[in-house]
Amino acid sequence: MTGRYIVIEGQDATGKDTQARLLAEYLAKKGEKVVTYSESGTGSENEFIKTIAKLNYGTDQDIEPRTHALLYLINRYEQWKKLAEPALLNGETVITTRNWFSTLIYIGYASGVSRSLITKLHKEVMPERYFQPDNIVIFTIDEENQLKRLGTQERSAEFWKSKGGEFQKRLNAGYKQVAKDFAVPTLDASGTIDEVQAQLRKLFEI
Repeated sequence: MTGRYIVIEGQDATGKDTQARLLAEYLAKKGEKVVTYSESGTGSENEFIKTIAKLNYGTDQDIEPRTHALLYLINRYEQWKKLAEPALLNGETVITTRNWFSTLIYIGYASGVSRSLITKLHKEVMPERYFQPDNIVIFTIDEENQLKRLGTQERSAEFWKSKGGEFQKRLNAGYKQVAKDFAVPTLDASGTIDEVQAQLRKLFEI
């Protein structure tokens, strides 16, 4: 049996991790076995994953955008093979925050790396099941609320979050384009935590 694979995407400060955790708790209460993680690797307990995440998110760095793309792909593949794939094969539910769209948007649309190159790398490395989530959504939020939330987050000094308004605008435009190009549903994440969670469950028919 193959389990259910759920992806929650969206720009920083849209509440992805909070909503993933609440959804996982809800499904667990219904008797499902759930594995949840962020493809960024920032919350991983694996030392290798954490080391790469620190390279990607540290503010004091001099890393080429193409190198970022490769580093994200390494974390993505490692976590898929160690966490997602075994759980799915065991019939469990896997919830991830972010997927390869994050790299396509942050490194492609916003940082200028060839989007065709990013796509080719992922198609070569990631297995077919990875590109076939059972449920996927992109969280959206208006620019004013997003910037306010970024300013209150504990990790607001991280490399990508610390980049200016023009970069954030390119990210927003990238997410809108990806949602259109890949026919991914969006969800306005500007409501309360409970409101967004209710909308998420409704969208996923859970």
